[in-house]
Amino acid sequence: MDCSNGEVQHQWMEDVKAGGAVPFLDPDNCPIGWATPPGDTFMVRGPEYLATKVKIPGGEYLLKPLGFDWMKSPAKICEVLNNKSHRVRKAIDDEVSRGNQPFVWAFNLQLPSKDNYSAIFYFVSLEPVPEGSLMDQFLKGDEAFRKSRLKLIANIVRGPWIVRTAVGEQAICILGRALTCKYTHGSNFIEIDVDVGSSIVANAIVHLAFGYVQTLTVDLAFLIEGQTESELPERLLGAVRFSELNPGSAGVYEVPSEEQQESVPFLPARLWQGFSNMLHNPGNSREPSSTSQSTNGSLHKEDADENTRESLHKEDVDDNTAGSSLKEDGYESATGSFDKEDTEENSNRSLHNGDADENTK
Repeated sequence: MDCSNGEVQHQWMEDVKAGGAVPFLDPDNCPIGWATPPGDTFMVRGPEYLATKVKIPGGEYLLKPLGFDWMKSPAKICEVLNNKSHRVRKAIDDEVSRGNQPFVWAFNLQLPSKDNYSAIFYFVSLEPVPEGSLMDQFLKGDEAFRKSRLKLIANIVRGPWIVRTAVGEQAICILGRALTCKYTHGSNFIEIDVDVGSSIVANAIVHLAFGYVQTLTVDLAFLIEGQTESELPERLLGAVRFSELNPGSAGVYEVPSEEQQESVPFLPARLWQGFSNMLHNPGNSREPSSTSQSTNGSLHKEDADENTRESLHKEDVDDNTAGSSLKEDGYESATGSFDKEDTEENSNRSLHNGDADENTK
């Protein structure tokens, strides 16, 4: 394929990148925009991680960046790629009609707010997924496999102290264990809708961070966790940097009538006050009782059940002795805590700089 044909072939990707409400910019200068950060920003499990607990820089991404949507709606936004009138779905269908077979991965973070904000990140593969790879297993696997493997790494690049303290320098989360996820799989796409409001801790942190969103620069990376020697080193699917997002700039998504769902409210005031107290008095923090009630009724069943379980994600177990963070299954966050991987790496002097800083706090 000559250069001109290659440029034509990939022009659709550039059009999608430029088509959202937030502009695509250079990662070193992306105010009120989004970008692709360097993969080495993130630390992932190395080839000998199971024996040494050593992580390595993330390196190149498996997928190409395709787009970012910052949207709000009267109802919770979900199954966007099932909506044939949505701009990214249209772009996929147009490419398929030309005889191409792109495969798009969409990660939809549904934020708990009265305006139903969603931050949706799109990545694309232009080549067939290798048979037997972790990507292939994820696409063909059942919900149990997906829930146990999809990992999010969050870095606060710039932001106020209170947000960096709540999130930590590099927060690691197995999404399906910590949050309610819905998987929509089409012939040329997979969409993961992540209900951030399904977790008390995540709900509280987002509630906090949203007040500072116009001052934040955040890197988010998605990957499938490697759990056996043959699955290492881990490889990043893709990552996004967004900076200084303005809630007022969010595009309005018109939800098809069959997708109308109940709006998710902000965290009740009493629970928010308790989380705020935890941040300012970390030594006195405790997990909420399983019998706690919100002002709107009982707590989310999954969150209440987790208080009685001893099934924390293996990366989070050591943090329970610190007495400085609320923990949920698969979720690592709050007041400078970090996961077991990072704790063990400290003894090997192989921590990511952000994690090392947290150890000195």
